[in-house]
Amino acid sequence: MFSGLTFAPARLPDEAEALRAEVRAFLADQMPADYWPNSDFNEGHSPEFTRRLGMRGWIGMTWPKAVGGGERTFFERYVVTEELLAAGAPVSAHWIADRQSGPLLLRFGTEEQQRRYLPGVVRGETWFSIGMSEPNTGSDLASVATKATRVKGGWRVSGTKIWTTDAHRNHYIIALVRTEGTPADRHAGLTQMVVDLKGEGVTVRPIANIAGGHDFNEVVFDECFVADADVVGEPGNGWQQVTSELGYERSGPERFLSAFRVFVEFVRAVGTAPSPEQSALIGRLASHVMTLRKMSISVAAMLQEGANPGVEAALVKSLGNDFEKMLPELVRLALPQMPPEHPFARSLAQTLMHSPSFTIRGGTREILRGVIARGLGLR
Repeated sequence: MFSGLTFAPARLPDEAEALRAEVRAFLADQMPADYWPNSDFNEGHSPEFTRRLGMRGWIGMTWPKAVGGGERTFFERYVVTEELLAAGAPVSAHWIADRQSGPLLLRFGTEEQQRRYLPGVVRGETWFSIGMSEPNTGSDLASVATKATRVKGGWRVSGTKIWTTDAHRNHYIIALVRTEGTPADRHAGLTQMVVDLKGEGVTVRPIANIAGGHDFNEVVFDECFVADADVVGEPGNGWQQVTSELGYERSGPERFLSAFRVFVEFVRAVGTAPSPEQSALIGRLASHVMTLRKMSISVAAMLQEGANPGVEAALVKSLGNDFEKMLPELVRLALPQMPPEHPFARSLAQTLMHSPSFTIRGGTREILRGVIARGLGLR
């Protein structure tokens, strides 16, 4: 039976739109001089830029003031996020902590955890990774095998996580582990824990990408001790928590703007006299962006109202990933080959080499379509 999938029309209120000029002025003044802009949120890592964002109050914007947050709306946060991505700002240092680790701790964490971790996130000084996926499990998140065994005062964790973005630079990882049962038990017995990435028994191994860069990692836990105080929520409640977390991960504008810089440089390269074919392509791509943006803003409105739009978020990510992969493939056919140093050629090459990762992070197409099908009552 159809479960009520909805994308109610929503618009950004005036107080949110008023932020746009302020963010653009900040970016014009604060973008690192030697940084090549890229709209993929994974690409640019600048601790100094992140700290400056924190000083402006643009990290943890919706969080309570008690933990350093701004108690602003999801709409205001959306505008800041959108402008940072459109400009290709270096945001990877704080991105995961701001987008989902912090909200997870606010929803399920203890007051002590919130006081310990979140003010540093807001200042841009504390960074988090995601510890969900594992080797040999494909996209089946429920089959995680990383095991946490009860010991005095806490747990001993052993296992491996993979595709852990920036784990070689970040301070903590929120790991989904099995505290009872076996992978055959599926959703039962899963728990989330905050693990110190620099702690004893934790090894971070790089996974190089085709571009010669390094943002993904494999993280190995070898009898790593995690105190009871770092268990997030109740032991055994991990599946409910992690699925709610994915709503934050999948719904934002980063799910359709990762290739946006290529579109910008394509329009600039075409200039004021595009051919009919180039005009048609610009219109086609712009219509995709506008539609996905409206869907994403609708999800932001649901989050503002305290809803958990998991199915809608999965749809935004699935369609957004399709668009991100399609965009560079189409525009490269619409212009003659250009010198490698040309802004369009440089952006295109960078995005083409990183685009295979777009459909890994946050859930593969198959998993997302399963989530959507269940939401529509089709399976």
